[in-house]
Amino acid sequence: MFRKFIYLSFCISMLLTACNEGSDRQSNTEDSSENMAQFAKDTKFKEAHEIPAKINFEGKGKMISFPTPDGRQGSAYFVKTEESSQKYLFISHEWWGLNDFIKRESDRLFDALGDANVLALDLYDGNVADNRDDAGKFMSAVKQERAEAIIEGALKYAGQDAKIGSIGWCFGGGWSLRTSILAGKQGVGCVMFYGLPVKNAKELMPLQADILGLFAKKDDWINEKVVGAFEALTKATGKKMEVHWFDAAHAFANPTSPRYNENAARKANKLALDFLKARL
Repeated sequence: MFRKFIYLSFCISMLLTACNEGSDRQSNTEDSSENMAQFAKDTKFKEAHEIPAKINFEGKGKMISFPTPDGRQGSAYFVKTEESSQKYLFISHEWWGLNDFIKRESDRLFDALGDANVLALDLYDGNVADNRDDAGKFMSAVKQERAEAIIEGALKYAGQDAKIGSIGWCFGGGWSLRTSILAGKQGVGCVMFYGLPVKNAKELMPLQADILGLFAKKDDWINEKVVGAFEALTKATGKKMEVHWFDAAHAFANPTSPRYNENAARKANKLALDFLKARL
């Protein structure tokens, strides 16, 4: 009984502390996507993203556009089921942008899921990098309000009856989480590959989806301290999160990267697929 009291007190303390953080929009922005901008100026982080290999890609999907609530247009790579389906997987790209690798992953996941539509969102509004400097510039230029508008436009495109799963890597890992937060009751499952999580309870509270976190032990940025703090936050706010660690480096799941770890990627991809299939 005493242990339960201590744990409950800890959770309440964590929740109150987290809620006091980011009490306004400005602090939320600093704690979220724009926190990734600090990594764009980190030479070690930039060097950890070797130039991706070019691939020959002919996709089964197509680029689409849709209105966004800020009065603009959003775009995405869309792979649609032949028969009407209310199941959707939203994909958030790495810091390179919506390139051919992400589109190829979209096709792979579409084939593996079998009965779900796939929307790979373009959070860079048409920009795609093929070098580190541009990737850092594009990532740093992302504003939370605009990225959320793109996601909200995509949610409206999918429809109010859609079941939404999300997945993303690196920059997109954090935006996978934000996608599921914005999806609210429509969200059923969120996969984060070595992505930066939110830091306060106010941002996390709308989340209804379970979370699968896939992280790298040799990641100097999305490390055990960062993930541990997020795990504590999910517990304090009553969210469900499953975490797996791999003896690999950041970007280990991207086969176009020299840091690709085939064994870790295979295991992580299976975990992600099983997780999504069970919920979509």
